[in-house]
Amino acid sequence: MNNSPLVGRTVRLVPLSTDHAEALLPSASDPEVWQWMPRPRPESLLQMRALLSRMTADPSRRCFAVQRCDDDVVIGSTSLYDLDLAESRAEIGATWFDRSCWGGPYNAESKLLLFGHAFDDLRLARLALRTDNLNLRSQRALTGLGLVHEGTLRSHMRRQDGTRRDSLYYSLLADEWPTVRDKLRARVAAKRAR
Repeated sequence: MNNSPLVGRTVRLVPLSTDHAEALLPSASDPEVWQWMPRPRPESLLQMRALLSRMTADPSRRCFAVQRCDDDVVIGSTSLYDLDLAESRAEIGATWFDRSCWGGPYNAESKLLLFGHAFDDLRLARLALRTDNLNLRSQRALTGLGLVHEGTLRSHMRRQDGTRRDSLYYSLLADEWPTVRDKLRARVAAKRAR
């Protein structure tokens, strides 16, 4: 699928490619950044390129590098995946940001752009996001935005340390999007004002 950049005030989401491997490796190889990711943490440029290659080769994904608008630095990545236009649904995931960007407007605005793309451009009826049952920060953020906790897939996948994780599923429907959009806009504005 052909991706087009999604442009906000603080970030732009540009189509992801293996050319972003060098820029993304420092954040992806950070154990704290990668803590809740279900796939092995890339520890070399070769592993990073291989990961990005797998991600971008999947025809049901739209993968983006997150680039700061003020200096064009790539600070993270996010994706729509399991995109099913016939069923009008997708999931959002494979999202990570350089730790130096945590707490800023970047994640909130990237969600604003990606949700807008899903609902306004692709006319999807449903988005889902999932998180590890131990990732309380993510759970609070998703609930705080107004996403609905739908349930838990018990022993859903293996963590990097070999333990089994439960995956908590959250969703957002098209008719809920305007309210969530307003919350995200307010969050981005508040974080930019700091």
